[in-house]
Amino acid sequence: MEPALLPPGRQSDRRAPVVVLAGCSGAAAAGVARLAAALRETPGTVTIRHDLSGLGEGIVHRSVRIGEQETTTVLELAHGCVSCTLRIDLLPLLCVLAARESVERIVLELDPAFEAEAVCQAIENIVVTGVVGRVDGPAGRDVRLEAVLACMDARTWLADATGEDTLAERGLANADDDRTVAQVAVRQAEFADAVVAQGNIGDPVDRARLAAVLSRLVPEAPVAWIDDIDLLDSADVEALLARIPADARRGRVFDAHAPLLRGQPPLGAEYGVVLIEFAASRPFHPARLHEALDVLFDGVVTARGRMWLATQPNEVVWLESAGGGLRVGGAGLWLAAMSPSELEQAVPARRAMAALRWDERFGDRDISLAILAHDADPAEIRRALHWALVEDDELRLVERAPERVAQWEDPFGEWHADPCEPTGLPIDGQAKSPRGEAI
Repeated sequence: MEPALLPPGRQSDRRAPVVVLAGCSGAAAAGVARLAAALRETPGTVTIRHDLSGLGEGIVHRSVRIGEQETTTVLELAHGCVSCTLRIDLLPLLCVLAARESVERIVLELDPAFEAEAVCQAIENIVVTGVVGRVDGPAGRDVRLEAVLACMDARTWLADATGEDTLAERGLANADDDRTVAQVAVRQAEFADAVVAQGNIGDPVDRARLAAVLSRLVPEAPVAWIDDIDLLDSADVEALLARIPADARRGRVFDAHAPLLRGQPPLGAEYGVVLIEFAASRPFHPARLHEALDVLFDGVVTARGRMWLATQPNEVVWLESAGGGLRVGGAGLWLAAMSPSELEQAVPARRAMAALRWDERFGDRDISLAILAHDADPAEIRRALHWALVEDDELRLVERAPERVAQWEDPFGEWHADPCEPTGLPIDGQAKSPRGEAI
């Protein structure tokens, strides 16, 4: 079986292609293993897996497999950090394998607790040093991210994506990892170039509802519906890879100022599933927003976007939720708060878009949220968020007396960076829960 044809413009790229496979847990994780086995049928394909089940003992098992030949290595955690251990081991390994003429493709079979976005970001940006015969630089110089495939259990994914269980409660991570299953499940799906939805749902309405969610969460990603994952073969996977659009993201990480809706998702309601856009040219009152955010936890799959908080006039605040989990953090300065030298470094596309809506008083400051609901009243969500906006008299204080506004209660006022946490978020800082606790 020949590998899938490269999209136009990539056929002359001689870097080794990398396919990333992600699945949250249970049947989805088994599906990842089946996908890896199917891809391995193509000659020259190498699969790599880091098994995190030994974290309690301070070790990670790494398996490298070519055909029927497998090599397993036990790695000690680098200063107790899973992310750092994988970076120290995985990135140099990619460079070494890419240099071998016998390697035609590399498949990364991710552990359920690890996120594809963090892996792709590391491949493109972290400098690899100490590889014999190679000039130091990111692994992205030697490999290219060909596709990210997400495998999900179609029977349980929507419940997982809207639940509150943590990875630790499911036995998928250690007690220090407070990420929820919903956060990982949603991120894995929305970062994918293609989705394998396995398992016979049975009820056609439930399947149609899940299809409606996916068409809005990842509108450009082809979906393969597989009742029995054991029947998946190499031809099925190669055909799915071939269906990925030429302009798919293929591991690209978008920052907080990229468009929130990509790929022209349907905007109408379908089986109760609907995308809600919320925009405002005035800031949120942080205390009222803190109370209003409860509306995002019932009947909502995910919400994400940029916020302007009255008490933080210079900082773009990023919000991202999935099920019962929510993260809030800083995403840099508004253009209007930048120095001339900082403004020159801003992405031209961002500056061009800001110029179209520039306000003489507040510059580019605004609110832009996209909310994907599956069982919620859009009008109720909009009412709650509108209630959280500053009123006219408060807006005058924002403009004329910012020192007084700075004294308002702000549950979102503190966050800090943690470089070892593989959140995959386009924010600079640790998350805050809707009640202000770090999560």
